Amino acid sequence: MTQTAPDRSNLWQRIPLWQKILAGLFLGVITGTLMGENASIFKPLGDIFINAIKMLIVPLVFSTLVVGITAMRDPQKMGRIGARTIALYLLTTAFAISIGLLASWLFQPGVGLDMSFEPNPDAGKEAPSLVEILVGLVPQNPIDALATGNILQIIVFAIGLGISLTLIGDKGEPVVRVFESFAEAMVKLTSLVMAIAPFGVFGLIAHVAGSYGPEVLLPLAKVIGVAYLASILHVLVIYSGLLSLLGRLNPLRYLQGILDALVVAYSSASSSGTLPVSLRCATKNLGVSEGVAGFVLPVGATINMDGTAIYQGVVAVFIAQLIGVDLSLADYGMIVLTGTLASIGTAGVPGAGLVMLSIVMAQIGLPLEALAVVAGVDRILDMARTSVNVAGDLMVTTLVGKSEGELDEDVYNARHKS
Repeated sequence: MTQTAPDRSNLWQRIPLWQKILAGLFLGVITGTLMGENASIFKPLGDIFINAIKMLIVPLVFSTLVVGITAMRDPQKMGRIGARTIALYLLTTAFAISIGLLASWLFQPGVGLDMSFEPNPDAGKEAPSLVEILVGLVPQNPIDALATGNILQIIVFAIGLGISLTLIGDKGEPVVRVFESFAEAMVKLTSLVMAIAPFGVFGLIAHVAGSYGPEVLLPLAKVIGVAYLASILHVLVIYSGLLSLLGRLNPLRYLQGILDALVVAYSSASSSGTLPVSLRCATKNLGVSEGVAGFVLPVGATINMDGTAIYQGVVAVFIAQLIGVDLSLADYGMIVLTGTLASIGTAGVPGAGLVMLSIVMAQIGLPLEALAVVAGVDRILDMARTSVNVAGDLMVTTLVGKSEGELDEDVYNARHKS
């Protein structure tokens, strides 16, 4: 009796995507560590994956936002969702920066470390004023906003177009159906791109691990460890706690459902770049309606700064300890207040983490040149803070979906398989 050989292609398809991505991440770390800078030969794999993800961002955000707005059909509902979204993002940001401060105060990563620093030419950047932010929200040319990938302007234009299509009633239905078909096509294209995610993540992480050797990481290992610990605590305690208390939802299902997005966020260090994967996780794994996910996630990708807030708290105290400055209770309070408010003011600004940290340090009198100390390992820190940002986006989306009755709990509670 002959035995049929196992179908290896079918076996590969049966492995959950998050497991394949995690395998790519671990193999990338091992390869980069062993090969050192020679691991850069794998970087093109990561570049191809990142380019494919970036290809999806603008059409996916624009189409899903328009479809989300037209699906609501109720301007009051949209306003309610918007208010809840922003309130939750501000609340979690305040928690995040407090956890960062507490972790640095407890573990004191800067004490006993003797490091010199050179002036950082980027340290003096200022956040735009509130008036400049408001004016910049409205695109002079929406086509240019789409072409340049200005997410905030795209959100404003998509919301305006969605509301207008709703107000004209039946006359807008043909256009709405076009956007619905286009959004479906973009979701399908996202799933196709995600098929190469394990290889892309491998290439990205191999390059990063090879570039940051022990000689770069060891002097700052403690501050990196504190930042990572604070990030993990924020996700496990604050996000899981809010889901349990406010949403009466099992946080383990949430953590399982967002793994794909977390690994892509960690390897790419880009919240906007992870947005297509976040939308897929929210609708497919967490059961959030496309309307809510299509509205809340793009907003979160631009204004949610929880990971950066943790980074601010850790690094600000680290630098104060490094140069021997004792921070008062009022200084700690100023860091929390300034960091939370600055998360709005720097939304969508390139290098937002550095801009926010500069604002915080200026408020408590720390020398901005000291930012150069952590500049060398900023990529390592950025990977952690981006993962927290994405986890926060998905947590808020889940809570908003639950509060609006647009969360399929059967999907949410189902064991995630792909």
